[in-house]
Amino acid sequence: MFHRLKNDFRLSIITLLGISAIVGITPFVILRFVEGNPLAGFVDLGILSGIVGSLAYAWVTGDTYRSGMFLAIIICAGAVTVGAVMGEAGLFWIFPCLVTTFFLVSSRLAAILNLLSVLALMSIETAFSSTVQMWTFATTATVVSACAYVFAYRNQDQRERLEHLATIDPLTGVKNRRSMDEELDAAAANAERSGLPYALVMLDIDHFKKINDVYGHGVGDNVLTDLVALVERNTRKSDQLFRYGGEEFVLLLPGVDGSSLQAVMNNLQQVLRRHLKYPGGPVTSSFGVALLGHGESVESWLARADEALYQAKETGRDRIVFADKNTQLVAEPA
Repeated sequence: MFHRLKNDFRLSIITLLGISAIVGITPFVILRFVEGNPLAGFVDLGILSGIVGSLAYAWVTGDTYRSGMFLAIIICAGAVTVGAVMGEAGLFWIFPCLVTTFFLVSSRLAAILNLLSVLALMSIETAFSSTVQMWTFATTATVVSACAYVFAYRNQDQRERLEHLATIDPLTGVKNRRSMDEELDAAAANAERSGLPYALVMLDIDHFKKINDVYGHGVGDNVLTDLVALVERNTRKSDQLFRYGGEEFVLLLPGVDGSSLQAVMNNLQQVLRRHLKYPGGPVTSSFGVALLGHGESVESWLARADEALYQAKETGRDRIVFADKNTQLVAEPA
């Protein structure tokens, strides 16, 4: 449970806000019935049921988009209903709702829900004791919504920046190892559902340490960025490149196997041979390739690709080794 909360930001927000609403509303449900106001009690009970239902739906299905939208609509509609039933005393419930919506749905939708809620309350004559009070309410509600919008926008911007820093390699601009783990898990799950073949390529630049030692790390960095640019220009948009560490990269290729995989790898090897250079001459690379087996774990898949790469390095470098018997084992250097 805590793992899901830690890794799913929207689910954690829905859970936190849902629990807060349950804790805050439940005493009023009891109080309404004790005071002999069953109408208000049933309204609060309906709101509470909707919140509990949204929270349960989010946890069972993982669909935080729909559950967040439903929860935002429930609390806004509930606040308006409470205002209509309770009059002036019920108006205060709209203010936490004006803030909460920005954490459950997009900023645009939250602003629309807030505007509709305020207008709906303003249309209820019995909710206000005077025109001055109504317009004071409208003004304060607008200010609260504007502040919530600014806070939510900045929070979203900061979260996106942090996610970018956590998943993107700063030098090459490709996804890092943490992101790779998530994508490989998703690929394995999709392969089990759809039967789509997936190939994993481990790529290592030959003699990269020598480049750094002789020409400096600046030249080495240029080789890394040039390699990334060449790979991305010569692969499909659906293919994904990750920096595994140092001069090692991992390429995920969906929908290729057999002869098509061999053709892709031979073409990529030739492209790097022709165009990847440093002041001392051409730069070559070694490749280890493995197809995902039926029911195979990601760890085993990576290990087989890594073993194939090790064979490529040990048998002379600048070559492709396929880990699967139904694929050509070794592509010799030109």
